[in-house]
Amino acid sequence: MWTIWKRQHRRSPVSLTTKMVTEGEPSVLIKLLQLFVLSTAWGMQIWVTFIAGFVLFQGVSRHTFGLVQSKLFPFYFYTMLGCTFVNLSLFAIYHPRELLDARETIQIVLFFACLILTLANASWFSHITTKTMFKMQEIEKEHGLGAEVGLSGKEDYQRLKEKDAKYRSLRQKFFKFHGLSSLCNLACVICTGVNLAFIALHLDSLASLDWQF
Repeated sequence: MWTIWKRQHRRSPVSLTTKMVTEGEPSVLIKLLQLFVLSTAWGMQIWVTFIAGFVLFQGVSRHTFGLVQSKLFPFYFYTMLGCTFVNLSLFAIYHPRELLDARETIQIVLFFACLILTLANASWFSHITTKTMFKMQEIEKEHGLGAEVGLSGKEDYQRLKEKDAKYRSLRQKFFKFHGLSSLCNLACVICTGVNLAFIALHLDSLASLDWQF
């Protein structure tokens, strides 16, 4: 036993890493965990990005819509941040850099990109957008605006923008950071979707495993 331990102890880091990967493959439980977290993130992204916002915008007043979004987005972004961190961690643990193939390299880059973009949204873009929106709403309330649903009353907002320089400046700032936030979110949707597709293409490998948890 002592001789075996000494031989293993003298192995190079790369050799030890290779041994960890070949003899320490993730269990079915770990694979299912990653699939569950990734699917949860994807479903949440699709719902918030393409469904919830459009339904709310057409169903409630503009200021109510803004209030709901201001409560929803922090929870959404921080939950996405947690899901992406878990996925990146699990993937990195079982896919050391020295052994990555082309597909795995793409996957880990996408996980990392999504983590950075979501962090930017959670800590910066979303916060500035919400803060600017509330300042705009204060001015809108002073002019009797904010109760409109959907795109109704668009001309009134246009007139307010033309005659109020402060409101015009806030509006420009709002759309700038809202656009950056939306762009980051859309990029994350693509990253998550591609990673989910990669995993889906290799689901047949689960069937050949011994179901040991």
